[in-house]
Amino acid sequence: MQGQAQQQAYDRGITIFSPDGRLYQVEYAREAVKRGTASIGIRAEDGVVLVADKRARSPLMEPASVEKIHKADDHVGVASAGHVADARQLIDFARRQAQVNRLRYGEAIGIETLTKEITDHIQQYTQIGGARPFGVALIVGGIENGEPRLFETDPSGTPYEWQALSIGANRSDVREFLEENYSEDIGIEAAIGLALEALAEVNDDDGLTPDGVGVATIEVDDEDFHERSAEEKESILADHDLLASKEDDAAEDATGDADESGTDEGGADE
Repeated sequence: MQGQAQQQAYDRGITIFSPDGRLYQVEYAREAVKRGTASIGIRAEDGVVLVADKRARSPLMEPASVEKIHKADDHVGVASAGHVADARQLIDFARRQAQVNRLRYGEAIGIETLTKEITDHIQQYTQIGGARPFGVALIVGGIENGEPRLFETDPSGTPYEWQALSIGANRSDVREFLEENYSEDIGIEAAIGLALEALAEVNDDDGLTPDGVGVATIEVDDEDFHERSAEEKESILADHDLLASKEDDAAEDATGDADESGTDEGGADE
């Protein structure tokens, strides 16, 4: 029994490496991210696009209460996948860091600097006893020195820079779609369409609804975070022939949260 307890110690303790050099709690946190619905980020020639799957689990839920895309600063947007509560804590941390930078240096914080501040904070929770890693991944996008930048944060505390990426459910399928269709000279409106097409590609439903997706952009011209309204999203979906019909909406409401049972437990996002 004692030998079995020692063998399981590295599985339960965040500060203990396994014999093959792994931190299992970090890997479990990554699994929590995979349970969350997808978020997509694309770096366009003239800005950054963030798109998120924010389908509600029930027709009784207010769509605005499903938070997947956040404004961290005037020029920075963040999309999440994983545990909503963990995401909110990291978003609040990012907002504080952005304001501290403005007060201390009198200028907007850089996207890379902000991402590394967030990942430094995340990494601390991979080596402190009595705590657990954050079960969420973030896409951090914005404008830095007139250039669009796009980063991912991992539960291990590692930052990655991307041209286009997806986090959450069906990540591999979405990434494969983006690899086939992304080009570096893509415009911001085309990037919105590409992200929505990628989301529809892995979506089991026939089409997308304005309330079921979140779309935000930060453009190089004004460097201002802008989240698209329901009317704008409906127009974009219609232009790309991705808008679900009324019959599809009714069928989705009738099924309730059956499709989301895998992401409902433990506070994972919808």
